[in-house]
Amino acid sequence: MTDRREFIAQVCVGCTTLLAGNAMAADAPMLAETDAQAKALGYVADATKADKVKFPKFAAGQTCTNCALYQGKAGAASGPCPLFAGKQVTAKGWCSAYAKKA
Repeated sequence: MTDRREFIAQVCVGCTTLLAGNAMAADAPMLAETDAQAKALGYVADATKADKVKFPKFAAGQTCTNCALYQGKAGAASGPCPLFAGKQVTAKGWCSAYAKKA
């Protein structure tokens, strides 16, 4: 009997943790272009302002929205990216780690 009760308790804790994590991601601050990690990856909040000389791999149409790393919801103005833990990036942003969504 204790195994069943322990399992149910663990499921409840796991669900609560997931819900709290999603709420925290939604409340996360926006990534500043002046952030050290952002600078290192050439992040810009507006992809049209990407430095095409410094980052020749950039191509028109590349944005966080269509990047495989972007975890924002469809249609959202911003969302989390695992490269910038605890911060949100703009959907229309770009960085040099861009990887086209499959």
